Amino acid sequence: MVKITFMGAGSTVFAKNVLGDCILTPALKGCRIALFDIDTQRLADSLAMLNNINKNNGNPAIIESFTDRKEALKSADFVVNAIQVGGYEPCTVTDFEIPKKYGLKQTIGDTLGVGGIFRALRTIPVMLDFARDMEEVCPNAWFINYTNPMAMVTGAVQRASSIKTIGLCHSVQVCATGLLKGLKMDTEGIQWKVAGINHQGWLLEITRNGEDLYPEIRRRAAARTEKHHDMVRYEIMKRFGYYVTESSEHCAEYLPYFIKDRYPELIQRFNIPLDEYPRRCINQIAKWKEMRDSLVNDTAITHTRTHEYASYIMESMILNKPYKLGGNVPNTSRVIPNLPSEACVEVPCLVDASGIVPTFVGDLPPQCAAVNRTHINVQLLAIEAALTLKKEHIYHAVMLDPHTAAELSIDDMLAMTDELIEAHGSWLPKYR
Repeated sequence: MVKITFMGAGSTVFAKNVLGDCILTPALKGCRIALFDIDTQRLADSLAMLNNINKNNGNPAIIESFTDRKEALKSADFVVNAIQVGGYEPCTVTDFEIPKKYGLKQTIGDTLGVGGIFRALRTIPVMLDFARDMEEVCPNAWFINYTNPMAMVTGAVQRASSIKTIGLCHSVQVCATGLLKGLKMDTEGIQWKVAGINHQGWLLEITRNGEDLYPEIRRRAAARTEKHHDMVRYEIMKRFGYYVTESSEHCAEYLPYFIKDRYPELIQRFNIPLDEYPRRCINQIAKWKEMRDSLVNDTAITHTRTHEYASYIMESMILNKPYKLGGNVPNTSRVIPNLPSEACVEVPCLVDASGIVPTFVGDLPPQCAAVNRTHINVQLLAIEAALTLKKEHIYHAVMLDPHTAAELSIDDMLAMTDELIEAHGSWLPKYR
């Protein structure tokens, strides 16, 4: 019997997608699903919702909830992780409001930049606790991580643990089709390849029947003059030659060109939604009761299998049926030779019964590799800070962040970092 443990099961909508997919996967029929969360109400909500989906599909799974982490993990074959450490309040608010005092504006703040660094610093210790428990009670399980900041937290577990770990994002599999739909181009029959780092993977190839679609993509993107949600990514494609995987609101804060105090008109010009993530959090919290009623109390609830990779990975391993995905893996085998070997890279991977194997990509275009390396520097220093508990590496990571360095002086960066550390309090370990 296959056992799937879901960490952060109180993320009810995401649990519906990933575990609903598992319930609908014939290869996983008879599986045991273990739900774990520290929020007992949200855990109960997810259990009720999944029991309804399970019942409406012939009860193919056995579903249980746990408040004891080791019991939830014991003998698991797959562990799916979707936790958020610190929540909207207090930690996301802290990540945004303190930098704003120093004149540093953000949009999402969960992957790169100052917000991403501090999310990593409070999340990595929890992830390593999970990994240690897994080494004890399910050492052969695959750890499937969806938690951001993807490259930092996945990279830390891959470096500091023996657990088999893959990081998965939602943006890779929708990148090419999303680009074409925005340009009113046909998405049928396309072939594409993405590689780089998480949220900054490059759409290196996009073809149909051997025809390169990039010339037409660039022509249509240049001709699109109305305000729209993808303007930053079009600009990056225009200047660096390739489209990137993650949304324009994310991209705007990853690079030093778009959110600039000296040029406030850029916000309007590129349609950049500042403070977007806090706004989304507030809206989601306000709508949760309505969502809860429809998700948890709907005894007729149904589900359609999504494009999330997790169930397809499990199916592929169980059936020994090859499957390709975009995954976050260590670059130790230099699948991208012009990125550091210590980096956590996002590349095409092949899955079958033997596990997950990254494919060789080769060198990225030099300008794309250079952009990635600026962020890999920050990621590696944040991981170093988390693993060594040396405060100096937090300063190093912040000082090397492109957007932060473009806006603030060194003195302000260090003062802001100290204030963020103090405000996080017990959410962070003690740094020396």
